[in-house]
Order: sequence, then structure tokens, then C-alpha cells
Amino acid sequence: MFLSLTPTLAFAISTLLVLSAITQQMPTTTVPATSATTAPNQVSTAATSWKIDDTHSMVLFRVQHFGAGMFWGRFDGVTGSISTSGNPMQTLTMNVTIDTNSVSSANENLDGHLRSPDFFSVKEFPTMTFVSASAKKINGDMWEVTGDLTMHGVTKIITTNVEMTGQSESARGKKIGFETTFTIDRSQFGMTYGIEKNSIGKSVRIIVALEAESP
Repeated sequence: MFLSLTPTLAFAISTLLVLSAITQQMPTTTVPATSATTAPNQVSTAATSWKIDDTHSMVLFRVQHFGAGMFWGRFDGVTGSISTSGNPMQTLTMNVTIDTNSVSSANENLDGHLRSPDFFSVKEFPTMTFVSASAKKINGDMWEVTGDLTMHGVTKIITTNVEMTGQSESARGKKIGFETTFTIDRSQFGMTYGIEKNSIGKSVRIIVALEAESP
């Protein structure tokens, strides 16, 4: 038994047959796979060397005077190098040199005393240095840095928290900043003047503020 086709049904079947034939003749298009090297949010591990900017870096210190007020001084001659890698930062090393002759208290007579053998003895010990041995990221931009602090001819291992305060790139080049605050016992570095009579305290708070640039 054969079904009779209406004109409409016959037209629909003819159209389907034509479309099927056209589809079979069309070439197959292959979509290339995306390369893994173009994946977004890829972490950079390249190392960057930074030179400490002497103009925009300084070291401040605070010590108690005659058991009363807190006396502040500073060192303006701060040089050295910093190395980092990764973005965000994954490693950190620091090598900082402080010119002891650059000590400043805003008083010429006092500056002369600070440069004398009673304190920094700048002729014998013209520099103080800090060289990091290890650095561990704590959280965010805060790092725990351990290294050798050499002052007045004596080297001691210290550990301090160092904050990466900012990083930028502009027409003036790439810049990065760090800051740390720690306290030392100056008598451990052979600086004992004034401790016995309690005229000058032995605990000294030190603030190091660094800005560095990539050559």
C-alpha cells in the first residue's frame, strides 16, 4: 500500500534531501587547541635587581636620654642592592650599607660627639651593613627577614619583619619600597657609653625606610 503525498509534504521531503546532500559535501573545519602558554593569570618568576636610592632612603634611630625623653637621630647615607623575583613577589634578598659619617641630629656639636669613639667611631668603622641570609613571606606584603647586622665592628644575626610598602612603574622607571622597625641592645655591639650612669639608654629602636629603582 502506498501513501499518497500531498504537494506540501512532497516539497518538504525534497528540501530535506537537498540539504542532506549539501551537508555531506561541506569540508570539515578543525578548531585549533588553545596553547597552554597563553593562559591568563600566569605567574612571572623573573628576577629583578634594584639599586637603593640614596636620596629617598634613610635610617632613623631612637634612644632614651637620662631616663626621660626619647632622642631621635638619622643616617642619610644609605646605599646597597635588593633582589626580588616573581609577580607577586616570591623571593627577597637585601644588602644594605649605611655611611656612619652621615649621622645627623640637627645639632652640629652633638653630631660630632656621635661620630666620636664614644658612639659610632666613624673613622674606625665608616659603615654599618645588613646582609640578608633568608626571607620568608608571612602574609600579604610582609616578610620575615633574617641576616647579619654589622655595627661598630661587631656582627650579630637579627630577624625583623619587613614590609614591601609599594611598587610602581612610570616615566621615572620601576620603583619599589620597603620599611622595617626593630630594636637592638647597643651594648652587644660594643657601644656602652652612658649606659652605666643611665644617661643614654642601651635599647635603640631603628627604623629603616628604603626606596629602590631598577636600572
